[in-house]
Amino acid sequence: SSSLTEAKEFVKRLRRQTDLCNMVKTVRALLNNNSTVTVLRSGLHAIFNEKSLDVTKDLFQEKFRNPKKRQKNIQLKCLKNFISSLTSSTDIQNLLSCLSSDLQTFVIKPSKSKEAFKEQASDFMLKWSLLLSNVGKILTINRTDSFG
Repeated sequence: SSSLTEAKEFVKRLRRQTDLCNMVKTVRALLNNNSTVTVLRSGLHAIFNEKSLDVTKDLFQEKFRNPKKRQKNIQLKCLKNFISSLTSSTDIQNLLSCLSSDLQTFVIKPSKSKEAFKEQASDFMLKWSLLLSNVGKILTINRTDSFG
């Protein structure tokens, strides 16, 4: 039974790895297309300029915490940094380095303990997922050209 469990875990990891490889191939192809990157950047900038994400910002407010401990909206900062490093013919490695650097700065270094890190990381992932979901919805509804 332990062999079966290990085999299932191996298959899950292999599927994730395959999915990531396929995603990287797709993103590389898109990054090499100057017009696609330009349209995507303009769509993303329009979302910020139109303040379409204000509803999302409200969801990130920590109403029940001490104001001194209120978490700044690091997800929006990370997204803005990501957009600023998104240019045509940008290597995907540079984009990943940008995100990695932001995670180091905003999630990993501020954590004082293992428990604090787990809490901070899970909070970041939840809000990051929500933010990207909302950005995707806004692009789908208002900026269909941004999907090339």
